[in-house]
Amino acid sequence: MKTGYRFLSVTQTASVTTVVMNRPEVMNALHTPMHEELEQALDAFAADATQRICVLTGAGERAFCAGSDLKIAAAQDSLGSYPKSGYAGIVERFDLDKPLIAAVNGIAMGGGFEIALACDLIIAADTARFGLPEPRVGAVALGGGVHRLARQIGLKQAMGMVLSARAVSAAEGLRLGFVNEVVPAAELAAATQRWIDQILAGSPIAIEASKQTLHRGLDEASLADAIRKQATYPKFEAWLKSEDKREGPRAFAEKRTPRWQTGSAGN
Repeated sequence: MKTGYRFLSVTQTASVTTVVMNRPEVMNALHTPMHEELEQALDAFAADATQRICVLTGAGERAFCAGSDLKIAAAQDSLGSYPKSGYAGIVERFDLDKPLIAAVNGIAMGGGFEIALACDLIIAADTARFGLPEPRVGAVALGGGVHRLARQIGLKQAMGMVLSARAVSAAEGLRLGFVNEVVPAAELAAATQRWIDQILAGSPIAIEASKQTLHRGLDEASLADAIRKQATYPKFEAWLKSEDKREGPRAFAEKRTPRWQTGSAGN
């Protein structure tokens, strides 16, 4: 376990960093020190070439993250400051090409939902609930929530959730398309591990090139532009020059497990 954190629990295996938001007494709500610690933990993950996947989850059985700690905000008349990568050190972190998985173990409201939406995959317990209730407390979901939700589920469905501030179940999140899988709460860790194992079976540089190419391609003006420009994306260029690009076909032809280049390709 990584030490030096007060409001997080951070552990590492050979390839996976797990970051647990650890204020269960307030449903893992965020305040300024926790934002700063999340920034530090994600910076460390991004910089560590041995770490290929990061899992974010919440302590306890009730909540992934209930968003901002409004009691502290009310006492200070401010939500506090955010680090350079934005809310929770994640919502404006656009240069991280290694996969992020949200293992949502309970309530994910407001900023908690925004953290999950900023991840690449959302694996949810059947007890999880998601929503952007900010208008009901006189706020706006500006931690990427309104923007990511519209891009991930479409304008009308997103507008319905945002304007009504209604919460949806994990099952509805799956139907809407922002959740990848729903499992019983007792099976969340096993389901998350299954996704991890599937990702780790791939080439590190191919995984990172795929993520970067997908995101940058969506920012292009057209599909034709995305296909034409993909060879100029940094991770795509790195994959083209990589030994993994040759190792994959060799291993397939020789009917053996590929021996990928170790570690991340960096960010």
